[in-house]
Amino acid sequence: MPNLFAMSFEGELAPSFDLLCLHEGQKQLPDGWGIGYYPGGEPSAPVLKEAAPPEGSIRSELIKAWEHLDSSIFVLHIRKATWGRNSDANTQPFKRTFGGRDWLMAHGGSLRRRFNLSAPNFFEPVGGTDSELVFCELLNRAVTYGKKSLGDIPPETLRQWLVEINDHGSLSLVLTDGRDLLVYRDKRGETDLHLWQVLPPYTELGLRDDDIDIDLTKRDVKPRKGVIVASNALEGRGVSPTFRLLEPGELVVVRQGAITSELRDPLRPVTNRPESVTRIPIARPKQSEPRAYDVVHKTTYRYAQPVVRSTHLFRLEPFHDRLQRLVAHELTVSVDGASRDYEDVFGNRCRRVRLERPFSELVIIARSRVEVTDVNPFGEGHIRERATIPLTWMPWQHHMLQPYLLPQELPETELRELLEYAMSFVERSDYDLLDTLLDMNTSIFKEYAYKPGSTTLATTPFEVYTARRGVCQDFSNLFICLARLLGLPARYVCGYVFTGPKHLNQRMGEATHAWVQVYIPELGWRGFDPTNGTVTQTEHVRTAVGRNFIDAAPTSGTIYIGGAGETLDVDVRVDPV
Repeated sequence: MPNLFAMSFEGELAPSFDLLCLHEGQKQLPDGWGIGYYPGGEPSAPVLKEAAPPEGSIRSELIKAWEHLDSSIFVLHIRKATWGRNSDANTQPFKRTFGGRDWLMAHGGSLRRRFNLSAPNFFEPVGGTDSELVFCELLNRAVTYGKKSLGDIPPETLRQWLVEINDHGSLSLVLTDGRDLLVYRDKRGETDLHLWQVLPPYTELGLRDDDIDIDLTKRDVKPRKGVIVASNALEGRGVSPTFRLLEPGELVVVRQGAITSELRDPLRPVTNRPESVTRIPIARPKQSEPRAYDVVHKTTYRYAQPVVRSTHLFRLEPFHDRLQRLVAHELTVSVDGASRDYEDVFGNRCRRVRLERPFSELVIIARSRVEVTDVNPFGEGHIRERATIPLTWMPWQHHMLQPYLLPQELPETELRELLEYAMSFVERSDYDLLDTLLDMNTSIFKEYAYKPGSTTLATTPFEVYTARRGVCQDFSNLFICLARLLGLPARYVCGYVFTGPKHLNQRMGEATHAWVQVYIPELGWRGFDPTNGTVTQTEHVRTAVGRNFIDAAPTSGTIYIGGAGETLDVDVRVDPV
């Protein structure tokens, strides 16, 4: 019987909980059970609990069928009494209001000896269980520490408190304030806690054992990531869960389905885990050195039947601005024709070519030398004043940025789900603009598979989101869609990325690349590469920008007569000078 179960997901889920231990014919009924959750992400947490439940309990049927049981955090406890009489006051999870939010705690264990609460006693137990005593002690320490949320208390401090309380007996627990979920396993390993990090895609997601059946996708299938914690490793349905047993004394903090901190006992040897303490902040880029590159971009079109008349548009000349200096550029076309160079409405340097003579092969070669000086993308000390979401734009700013604020047209249901997905990054990052963008960038890199040929130019951001695979164009389109849904101007960028043999960026090379730029107040357009999980600095060379791929495509055109059986070869070399 999993007497302790908790989960945190990005966005809300509406799971079904079937307490098999209360079905007719069970030999031993639990002494009590309870569930707490935060509907719609609100700070208030309803708790449904039942002491000494009968067979076929009506309350248990409610959590099985109630469609309004939606939340990103759930805490479930099934009680086998060791302390206190059988009553609602002694049934977990326990709830207290502190710092303008409801806190929930569930404890899987039993203290060998009780202790006196730390003074001053702002919180005191209502029932007689050691579990509620632990809960009140933790809240009293938070009051004394001067913090009103889990996220404001350093994980090292939280773990120290738990280790001290753990001296009084077995202590495995989950604690949440509705934003963060704290998980701690007993330092002596007397009680178990297992953890599973859930990653999409999946169409069905269920967990069960002989006493409980949890269906997370019964009412709605949303490809969300999450973290599930249980006293024992549950069997999966639709997926094969990979629960790991937490190390004795290990503490994990989860927010919006992502682990933000992991702390383990530094004195205990840990198998296959070289670090005793792992903090997982969003890393901001460090200052780099200016670089210069020679870029050769060769494009070859071949046709089974000759092209008689056609026009072509090339966006192959790199930008020249304060972050990127164009030293030299030459563009050659194997077929002669009339041409015109101009700058389009997005600032791209373009060449329009009209060919009125037959050809079966067209070779375009662009040679450029570029110096990239974007060494510190977020300025001196990053953003001097903390920028938060939502951003406020003046009317004239909104007018100028309008082309980069409109998401792709998708069904309303898909856009709503993508908005929920985007907001999970915002909430996980405390509404900080830069941390949200970096988290989004890193998450797409880590959680989406890079699979050439798995998508087409017609693949939508929602299809990428549900399938969790694609190429640089798909990841850029998804990032742009999420940013625009948050009111952040974002544009599509085409160019090249240096992928030397000793460089971290290894996914793209010998081809054109795509990434994203977001307009950040007082910083301007700043680049994010979700394919490689990096912020663009001196490894990326920009050639064109636009609202989408069509605005920034390196080569495009129209064939008026002939040209059946087209094949395309692209070869790119980026060599450091």
